[in-house]
Amino acid sequence: MMWDNLFFWPFMAGFMLIGFIIGILVLIFVIWMIIDCARRNFKNDVEKILWIVLMIFTTWLGALVYYIVIRALNKKGLAKK
Repeated sequence: MMWDNLFFWPFMAGFMLIGFIIGILVLIFVIWMIIDCARRNFKNDVEKILWIVLMIFTTWLGALVYYIVIRALNKKGLAKK
């Protein structure tokens, strides 16, 4: 039983390190998208506020949707004058 734990810990440490690195990268992505949204000129401020609130409450999923919808496809925002 002791030998099982002796051989298992390097793999567990490696998986924990990979998970930590992925978590840090996701956090950086979310912060980057929130900053991008705050600096971007939308057609009205309500849209900007809604995107920021969405990204704060849904974290990586909201940031990914923002990246696809605004940053990649629609550079000027969704609202119309």
